[in-house]
Amino acid sequence: MTDTSSDSIWIVTDEAPQITVTEGTKGITGNTRSWREETTETTKSAGDAVKVSTQKLEQEMTHFLEVVGRLFSRAEQQAKTHNGMQLDEIELSVEISGEGEVKLIGNGAKAGGKGAIKLVFRRQEPK
Repeated sequence: MTDTSSDSIWIVTDEAPQITVTEGTKGITGNTRSWREETTETTKSAGDAVKVSTQKLEQEMTHFLEVVGRLFSRAEQQAKTHNGMQLDEIELSVEISGEGEVKLIGNGAKAGGKGAIKLVFRRQEPK
């Protein structure tokens, strides 16, 4: 199955892969009229965005949210049991890699420069 525009999403990465391109020219040298071949290598950026399957991204995000949900559910139970506290809001910063992986950004990471996604979970008010 090939990706169509609705089956994939572009992820902008700050890790632009570098490729080496060999370029060559042929010409006549001097009075001897002999052919020479000259090659040069140039390093170019292959781009700063990659296509990721939306299905892969959905699977990764679903798995991430399931794991985070279990962690916070357990943390809330512990807080209630030991301190009588209630967890009202959780704020996370995540990043999506060029492979479609959803990663939690830790304390020492520079979230602003990485294009983090901020997820805020609030306790639902009783109706």
